Amino acid sequence: MSEGGRARADEWRTSVDIGRLRAFIDAVVAIAMTLLILPLLESVGEAARGDGDTAHWFAEHRSQLLGFVVSFALIAVFWIYHHRLFARVDAASPGLLWVTMPWLLAIVWLPVATAISGQMDDDDALAKIVYIGSMIALSLCSLLVRLFLRAHPELHRIPPSMMAAGIAAEVITAGLFAVALLLALAFPVLGYSPLLVMVLTGPAQAVVARWRGGTSR
Repeated sequence: MSEGGRARADEWRTSVDIGRLRAFIDAVVAIAMTLLILPLLESVGEAARGDGDTAHWFAEHRSQLLGFVVSFALIAVFWIYHHRLFARVDAASPGLLWVTMPWLLAIVWLPVATAISGQMDDDDALAKIVYIGSMIALSLCSLLVRLFLRAHPELHRIPPSMMAAGIAAEVITAGLFAVALLLALAFPVLGYSPLLVMVLTGPAQAVVARWRGGTSR
């Protein structure tokens, strides 16, 4: 390739502004978190038109309320780790842009998955697959971003030990979500309570970090 061709190729690889990419990601996450509340807002209007009282509304929609809180917290956690990761990314490329899109797609889909889980019966197996499976997909999308960055060290200043710890954390998170899904399907009476296994994420990461002698993500 000629010098001019290499220069144009280098310019294309770094043509994505990292600041605009961060702002775009933050905006999409904020919109997704806001959309989580819409089904509840609609139900309040329906209750008011039906002469229902506040206590009855809270009792009737407790599953939706719990789903809203859980999904809001999970999106927040995924965003926090993604934000910390991208704080050390100094440059973007079209490749990084494209591997970020599946992560954003999984984030945007979560309000739909949350609405399904909140309005369907607790013994609806497909609803559990959709909801918890969405969490698995989001974890794997996070893993994809980290693997891409590991393969392109010129884009960031993430120490190798921190990168390895982050990749291990994504694998652990996806694995625990998979365990939660298996438990939810095997024991329908538990509803979505198997998601409580996610409290093991921190201890599991700490064990792996000590074993590797590395740092957290």
